[in-house]
Amino acid sequence: MAQRSAAEIRNSIEANRAELAVSLTHLHGEVARITDWRSQLQRHQREVAIAGAALVGMIVLRGRRRRRRRAA
Repeated sequence: MAQRSAAEIRNSIEANRAELAVSLTHLHGEVARITDWRSQLQRHQREVAIAGAALVGMIVLRGRRRRRRRAA
């Protein structure tokens, strides 16, 4: 194994710190983008509308079935 001088080790540590800082900044931005629920809703408006319509349809059908059972 090659021996490194103290200066080389310090330089390596500083380079690693700088790279880590860039990676953390990038990660923070990605987390903020992914967890922003408002922008997710805007991006997927059609899917949200379809899911909402399906939910309303299920609620309406369930209410009709209950009324029919009570009347019978």
